[in-house]
Amino acid sequence: MRQKWLSALGLVVLALLGLGGCASAYPPAPAVLDKFSPSYLLGPGDNVNVVVWRNPELSMVVPVRPDGKVTTPLVEDLQASGKTATRLARDIETALAKYIQGPVVTVVVTGFVGPYSEQIRVIGEAAKPQALPYRENMTVLDVMIAVGGITDFAAGNKASIVRTVGGKTEQFGVRLHALLKGGDLSANLPMRPGDVLVIPQSFF
Repeated sequence: MRQKWLSALGLVVLALLGLGGCASAYPPAPAVLDKFSPSYLLGPGDNVNVVVWRNPELSMVVPVRPDGKVTTPLVEDLQASGKTATRLARDIETALAKYIQGPVVTVVVTGFVGPYSEQIRVIGEAAKPQALPYRENMTVLDVMIAVGGITDFAAGNKASIVRTVGGKTEQFGVRLHALLKGGDLSANLPMRPGDVLVIPQSFF
């Protein structure tokens, strides 16, 4: 009787473990993304080197403030967040034109954070959940390396990506356990700016 009970218990445990390893309930994330321009947009926390040609006294490295603005000599509270470095340079030129003739400005980004809407967020059972600046051709594996992988309690194959494109939010399944533990590179998928990678906890 005891042997039958232990056998039955073993079958239940195996069944539960099998459920814990099931794939995500969401459709798989696309292996190829629609073409998009990953132009880097400035965000709070970025540092920008503003160089005004032939005017070294107006050139300096400044941070993008938490309110998304920058201040340089003769230019106060100029919106920077959400702009490319080139767009910001043109806006500074327009502001400086009130004081100097034909200003030529170059903006070089020296510290990268990016706007919150463009960051990759990793939440749940990652070793170090965090927000990461998006980089061109970034993949799930790149993100996992940056956050130190998944915890022992993660249901890796039930992970998902929450993605908003054109105002429409969708959720896709990602097989993190297959990628990180099994070396299945077919599970290494491209990321988009603004993606949220959700890693749930395993119940077993």
